[in-house]
Amino acid sequence: MATPKPIILAVDDDPQVLAAIARDLRQEFAQDYRILRVNSGPEALETIKELHAKEEPLALILADQRMPELEGVELLTASREFFPDAKRVLLTAYADTEAAVRAINSARLDHYLMKPWDPPETLLYPTLHDLLAAWQATNKPRFDGVRLIGFQWSPLSHELKDFLSGYMVGYQWLDYETSPEAQALVKAKGFDSTDLPLIICADGKAVANPSKADLANHLGIANQPLQDMYDVVVVGAGPSGLAAAVYGASEGLRTLIIERQTPGGQAGTSSRIENYLGFPTGLSGAELAHRAWTQAVRLGAEFLAPQEVTDLCIQDGYKVLTLSDGREVKTKAVVLTTGVSYRTLDVPGMDRLSGAGVYYGAARTEARSCDEQDVYIVGGGNSAGQAAMYLATYARKVFIVIRGANLAASMSAYLIEQIRNTPNIELLPHSQIKEVCGQDHLEAVMVDINGTVEKRPARALFVFIGAKPSTEWVCDQVLCDGKGFVLTGRDLVTDPRYPQIWKKAREPYLLETCVPGIFSAGDSRAGAMARVASAVGEGSMAIKFVHQYLDE
Repeated sequence: MATPKPIILAVDDDPQVLAAIARDLRQEFAQDYRILRVNSGPEALETIKELHAKEEPLALILADQRMPELEGVELLTASREFFPDAKRVLLTAYADTEAAVRAINSARLDHYLMKPWDPPETLLYPTLHDLLAAWQATNKPRFDGVRLIGFQWSPLSHELKDFLSGYMVGYQWLDYETSPEAQALVKAKGFDSTDLPLIICADGKAVANPSKADLANHLGIANQPLQDMYDVVVVGAGPSGLAAAVYGASEGLRTLIIERQTPGGQAGTSSRIENYLGFPTGLSGAELAHRAWTQAVRLGAEFLAPQEVTDLCIQDGYKVLTLSDGREVKTKAVVLTTGVSYRTLDVPGMDRLSGAGVYYGAARTEARSCDEQDVYIVGGGNSAGQAAMYLATYARKVFIVIRGANLAASMSAYLIEQIRNTPNIELLPHSQIKEVCGQDHLEAVMVDINGTVEKRPARALFVFIGAKPSTEWVCDQVLCDGKGFVLTGRDLVTDPRYPQIWKKAREPYLLETCVPGIFSAGDSRAGAMARVASAVGEGSMAIKFVHQYLDE
């Protein structure tokens, strides 16, 4: 949306005088300002209220003093409640000079002009130019994108911030407790603090306590399928799922990809991926995911989000997926790329403070709020290392808590070297978090270091302690190993349950599950390598086997 022109409001109950001032204003200022004319004080006050509600910028008000229903000084005084920074000018006759002088203090009048103001080049324009220049110097243009107003320690506010960031939607975050602008916006939209978080869309529409589905609707993200039958449905939009969608759509398959949160999966939360082929300077996980998502949609794939698949069944050889809202999607083949989720840290206080200083994953949206404070990271994998490097830009100190002696067994060498050379990152070996403390948000952590428990102040705790596959909803249809990872290909053939389930003459394809036409790729597949490049390769490869299955 284009930023609207600032407004100059002219008010006079004399039609001839109002026409004259409006004419002179348009002649000099119409290129940079919108000129509004109103012929009474009460109407002008209503106009001011409407402009405030619409958040349109009001730069200057010119009001005649002698108006029968509401005098100019009274109008200018009342306008301060809605536009305290607007410049106020009173039009007066010689007899009203004393009232104008008094209004300089009572109404915070910026100037008064004697009628008539002819010639305007001498008696009108220089004064107004100076006032408007002063207004422009201090005016902060309205942010025209999505604005999110909430409380810093609200878990729902955190979820919405992550959702917007995951789709790379530019937004402005306003903390209701510390921002007068946020408080004024909430009031102007007719809400109060109990309605937070509040989303204000670019078109001005406000939505209180929105769900992620509500937010997706307002952002134009589809949440229902457009076709009755698909060639392939990809469940999960991590790197493997996005790769499958790109190759499926580019090769002419009617392709649908369903994601319950945001594109990218765990990789999408990585602040910097530096070992992905073709990007010598690295790129963020969100950037990689957004590029892949854009590419898949451009090639013809449909994208549903946030939408979750809750059930899968087979009907006459076709696969029927049931969504969380009750809708059904029919397809000939399915690629399961559901990925993994971080395991929870089972210590006192974690559930109570989750989303209020305690976060699973990188939580990049909270990094700036850690400015010059101490943060803790639990875990020693690449995701933990990438988060530590990112947070070190803002935090006073970043502590990495690991049970082992060093990071060599679980982290890439390039990350270990970067961490070693970053002075405000400290490794705490042979350590573990015993408890997290705080009332409505995290205030401290209890850390066991070599058998000695210390209570340390902490602004945030980020947890990366391994992962579990997101396959609970499908384990009754496909064979999984003891940890819930989906068995495919040769791993499936060697499982003792295989002969009773697999009835085709051929063996399963490399990424095929025990149900013909259902494939698995990425981190939720048994034996998969937990690397972005590997996930992308498996997702691409799965489409080759989808083609072979459809040819049957």
